[in-house]
Amino acid sequence: MTINTAVKNGECWEIQLGEKFDFSVVTDFREAYSDMPASIKEIEVNLTDTLYMDSSALGMLLNMQKVLAGKQLRYVISNCRPAVARILEISRFNKKFDIV
Repeated sequence: MTINTAVKNGECWEIQLGEKFDFSVVTDFREAYSDMPASIKEIEVNLTDTLYMDSSALGMLLNMQKVLAGKQLRYVISNCRPAVARILEISRFNKKFDIV
């Protein structure tokens, strides 16, 4: 599975995932935010293509916030399909992330 990253609008670091967001991508996901530019003020996890998400994905999202806690960042999860949005809703991730 490939995870793509890109800078949007000069201040947003976008991490776009593939069909599955699970333990199989833990290393790739960690690397996706480990070397982002210092100018970044927002991280957007784009789930446009994500059909499946499990509890390890939730843990990876929380770990990302923990690792980056020293930076003033806005965290966004975008473009969720209904099944994925439901997992985020049940897990109350709207309290820690802006879900758009």
